Amino acid sequence: MAAVAGGAGGLASTTPAGRRGGLWRHRDFLLLWSGQAVSEAGSQVTVLALPLVAIDTLKVGTFAVGALTACTSAAFLFAGLPAGVVVDRTRKRRLMVAADAGRAVVLGSVPVAWWAGALTLAHLYLAAVVTGLLTVFFDVAYQSELPDLVGRDALVEANGKLQATSSGAQVGGPAVAGALVGALGAAGAVAADAVSFVVSVVSLAAIRAPDESPPPAARRTVRADIAEGLRFVAGEPRIRAVAACTATANFFSSLAEAVLLVFLRRSMHLSPALIGVVFAAGAVGGLAGAVTAAPLARRLGVGRTILASSVCFGVGGVLAPLATRADVVGVVVAGQLLASFGAVAYNVNQVSLRQTLCPPALLGRMNASVRTVVWGVMPLGALAGGVLGSTVGLRPALWVAAAGGLTAVGWVATSPGVRSVRRMPAPPVAGAGAAAGPGAAAEELPPMVVPAAPAAPPAE
Repeated sequence: MAAVAGGAGGLASTTPAGRRGGLWRHRDFLLLWSGQAVSEAGSQVTVLALPLVAIDTLKVGTFAVGALTACTSAAFLFAGLPAGVVVDRTRKRRLMVAADAGRAVVLGSVPVAWWAGALTLAHLYLAAVVTGLLTVFFDVAYQSELPDLVGRDALVEANGKLQATSSGAQVGGPAVAGALVGALGAAGAVAADAVSFVVSVVSLAAIRAPDESPPPAARRTVRADIAEGLRFVAGEPRIRAVAACTATANFFSSLAEAVLLVFLRRSMHLSPALIGVVFAAGAVGGLAGAVTAAPLARRLGVGRTILASSVCFGVGGVLAPLATRADVVGVVVAGQLLASFGAVAYNVNQVSLRQTLCPPALLGRMNASVRTVVWGVMPLGALAGGVLGSTVGLRPALWVAAAGGLTAVGWVATSPGVRSVRRMPAPPVAGAGAAAGPGAAAEELPPMVVPAAPAAPPAE
């Protein structure tokens, strides 16, 4: 992103990233980081527990589980683009607090309904849709707030630390989720995620940096603002290539996600606790990806790191359908190790690059435009997984997901523009908008892809 002109942009000059300790000495970043650390850990519980509520408590079929998975990401199909306009027109941190508070209430309703004996599949669907909608607004605001909070020069460090924390949550979260499901039941375990969002609200509210309103701009229609963001993203061929890669991989990983948990539970007969351990062990690769993302980009170049990491998460998705009862734990763990390593290395570099290149006034709409594409395909993939799992079987559905996921690499492998990006480019001129054309954001890239496993983080 360009250096922020006015408003919270003054924070960039006080960023301590260059001093000893870097962002570990930045109070506001630590508050954001700590709240996200707890929230990420809680969300990992729900990733495992919510489908298990449907599988074990409500005894539903594979298609219903796939539909539930689709509900969690369906909001980007209808709310992603308007969310970008809202973020660019409002105070970002206030919006984040409201979204976290809403998610705490919605997820908290699941264990309450279960304890009252009133939990239904319709309740789970509604909770998934509303939580997904609030996540749309939180995530777009979150990625747009970070450059103001830490400054452009500290973005790689900030994203690396946040991704390392996310990966750490994936290591510990599923194991904790499995234990909580065993002790409290799947619905009871969802309460942990509700509490984690309360912690995030408190940490965000404690940040001292001013949460200023965006500078006044000419009043325009929502449609015109959305169109400006879409033109900015579509105007650069390298953005299109990597967005296509991410969207393809997300479609097929969502297909796998819809059936993998059912496959492990009903075909491989793994207990919830063991499933949690499997996902936790596989997520260790993400920690390695977070630590090595910046060194890899310096050694290979940003573009080649994108390509190499996309190969990693593509190949990692192939291992799950190879699993048998005798080796399922080792095979699935190996696949997730490789996939999560590639996904996180991919994510750290691309999110930083996107934030660096986008003009401040377009950050929300740029993030929303890209996410609408790469997340909008996820509910479609999940529904396809539910259909395939119910008709051709769980293992064949996983093979379809694995083969399709490998094709995602082709989008960046055949794009010379992406491969040629060596280092983070200079930011665009402050105030430049979509009209600046392709040259304004030559190397901007979309977010990370989701490996084919429920424990993986969604696209950033």
